[in-house]
Amino acid sequence: MEVGVFIPIGNNGWLISTTSPQYMPSFALNKTVTQTAEAYGLDFVLSMIKLRGFGGQTGFWDHNLESFTLMAGLAAVTTRIRLFATVATLAIPPAIAARMVTTIDDISGGRFGLNVITGWQKPEYSQMGVWPGDEYFAQRYDYVSEYVQILRELWTNGRSDFKGRFFQMDDCRMEPRPKADIKVICAGQSNAGMAFTAALADYNFCLGKGVNTPRAVAPTVARMQQVAEGGRKIACYALMMIIADETDAAAMTKWNLYRSGADTEALAWMTQQGEADTTSGSDTNVRQLVDPASAVNFNMGTLVGSYAHVAAMLDEMADIPGLGGVMLTFDDFVSGTEAFGSRIQPQMRSRRHIMEAAL
Repeated sequence: MEVGVFIPIGNNGWLISTTSPQYMPSFALNKTVTQTAEAYGLDFVLSMIKLRGFGGQTGFWDHNLESFTLMAGLAAVTTRIRLFATVATLAIPPAIAARMVTTIDDISGGRFGLNVITGWQKPEYSQMGVWPGDEYFAQRYDYVSEYVQILRELWTNGRSDFKGRFFQMDDCRMEPRPKADIKVICAGQSNAGMAFTAALADYNFCLGKGVNTPRAVAPTVARMQQVAEGGRKIACYALMMIIADETDAAAMTKWNLYRSGADTEALAWMTQQGEADTTSGSDTNVRQLVDPASAVNFNMGTLVGSYAHVAAMLDEMADIPGLGGVMLTFDDFVSGTEAFGSRIQPQMRSRRHIMEAAL
């Protein structure tokens, strides 16, 4: 099973709480996390793009770095680990994104890929005057399908004359082209999102579900495999938060502390934004993210326990058919990545090949 880290490009990571670790994003922080992940043999890191935060008492995600430039910097200070940036498709034209990807592909020596998002939070784009109108909610996967077709034409042929509903290319040219096969990620879980992934992407990221329920993501993975059946091979990766300590009790104490400090103002604003899409095709990932049930960490799957217990739960996930791996978040990314590499991974049978390679 592959393991990656969803690096902390926004302040406070993925805990919307006044009682969780409070920190600002920086290149130094993300460099430390990424180099630690690489040193322990982890497979990839991915950075999101967030253009407007949720406010509240913690000012959650009001401070964010930019994904492409961060990953370009990380490409220059790593040698093996794969790197994925996220493109805000409404804000960056596809021909520019294609060239940015090619540049970082060169810097990284062929270790770079792209996470493509449609954009679900209207104020991120309306604040800049690029929100195309609320009809976009129902059209967003049609839009991003054209976008990715243009990317692939430019990466493959160095030119595009694509004529579509949203984009009109006129002998658009781009050289040099990437040396590597650029892998594309999509996190869409709606029918339209999965259909897009099956047609044009390589990986599908989905949210894990529940606390200490490692197999709860299995139905989502199975649905993606069913949509892609007979076509391109799509690997699924589950987004999971790890809160680990020496004992189950100590880890659960931390989790309960974080939940007790939920930033209700920031959570209310996030829920409001998630409810803006009233179309029948609204994404199940977004609906899960903003569900008030446990939105303190975006309702992502959460593994809480001792290092040995977390290792066992991750091994249980590794047995899910069609699951290629997990993308991890931590309450504290520096100590969490270190603890995963030194305390959790050595106890995982699904990562035994990494440990053997290190001997």
